[in-house]
Parts: sequence; structure tokens; C-alpha cells
Amino acid sequence: MAKIFCVANQKGGVGKTTTSVNLAAGLAKLEQRVLLVDLDPQGNATMGAGINKASLNASTYQVLLGEAEVNDARQRSEAGRFDVLPANRELAGAEVEMVELDNRERRLKHALAKVDADYDFILVDCPPALSMLTLNGLCAAHGVIIPMQCEYYALEGLSDLVNTIKKVHANLNTDLKIIGLLRVMFDPRMTLSQQVSAQLEQHFGGKVFKTIIPRNVRLAEAPSYGVPGVVFDPSSKGAQAYIAFGAEMVERIKTM
Repeated sequence: MAKIFCVANQKGGVGKTTTSVNLAAGLAKLEQRVLLVDLDPQGNATMGAGINKASLNASTYQVLLGEAEVNDARQRSEAGRFDVLPANRELAGAEVEMVELDNRERRLKHALAKVDADYDFILVDCPPALSMLTLNGLCAAHGVIIPMQCEYYALEGLSDLVNTIKKVHANLNTDLKIIGLLRVMFDPRMTLSQQVSAQLEQHFGGKVFKTIIPRNVRLAEAPSYGVPGVVFDPSSKGAQAYIAFGAEMVERIKTM
């Protein structure tokens, strides 16, 4: 049975997609069977995995509306060695169209249940807003991975996200829990980064992943080549960190 994890944060630009794509590739390097679900209409995770979002026959949009099965829509990321349920701008229309559908918050959960046995991990890259799409991700997941930068505004947004997860847990998905906080784009030369990092460890304890993802140019360059950073330059500090994070995730789910 696959473990399903949302990569979520209501704040934009915190590295959700970079984390989703590189964690998927890092887990694949560790011989895990992975499906990456792109739930963001921008389709950045799709492009970052090397799939052309402009030429999709079926995507997350059709799956959510019941017009296609995951089996029909998924594609293979040859570079990353994982499967992708791709997305493009069509997905923005799903927000409106799902409003009148039955069980609208659980459309993704029911779709993924049909491929559950095919994977060890299913990662869901959520959009940077608490929308119907994000709600579908949270209702489908066993847990949430929260990537965040170690800066003041990130702490402000974190409390909102934790409250949202608590509400979804109470009303829609009792399996949902916070798996951990991942510190990303970390610059150890900045005193503020170190202070915020220490605050996170103090308040969240074991919920903070040991792995820290450094700010890394090679990770930022990789999407323009349609290749995950851990494949683009495996020796870079960013790639090494995501592979270590993949190993930490494998260990963490053993205790779930």
C-alpha cells in the first residue's frame, strides 16, 4: 500500500515543487516506486520532471472530473525514473467545475486508490493556496511535508497552515498528520536563518527533519533542462541533500 504525502505550504516560492520533484527522484534512486501528482495548474512539477505540459492527452484535470483514470493519464519521467500524473493550465478550471460534483473533496483520493498497489510513495505537489485542489490533496494524504524557508514571514504562514491541517484532520481526513518540516534554501551565513531554525526545533522537536536543503544554484538550473536536480548534478550539495532527505523519509515511514 502506497504512503501518500502532500507537499504543501500556503506561501508561494518556498520550494514545494523543487522538493516534490527532487524527493521523487531521490526516492527512485533508493529503489522506491514513486508517483508524483502535479496538483498545481502552473504545471511546474510536470515540466521539472521532463514532461511537456502543452501536449498532454489526459492530465490531473480529467482524472479529478472522472473523465480519465490515473492509468490513462500518468506518464514516465525517464530522467527521474518515477511516474507523473501531469498537469497544465486546464486544471485551473477544475476549481469551478468540481463545486457541483459529489464528494468533491475526495475526488483525488478515490482516483489514487485504483493505483495504490503500484507504488511505495505517492507525492502530491499542491498549489500555493488553500483551494479545492489543495483540499483534495490533503484529503487523499496520510501526511503533510511542509517545506519552509527559515525567515520571519515563513513562521507567520506556518501557523495558518497548521490550523488548516487540524481542521481537515477533524472534519475530512482523520489519517492526516504533519510528517515533518523541511528547511529549504537554507543559508548558514545568515544569523536569522539559524535563529528561525533553532525556533523550529524548539517548538516542533522531532517533527523537524534532520536534513537541511541548502540554497543551491544547480537545483535552480535543473528545471530549465527538464531534469530533476538530483539527476542534473548528483554531486551538488542540493542533490546530495535531497537524496539524504529521501533516505530519511524511508526511515520515518517505518515508524508511522
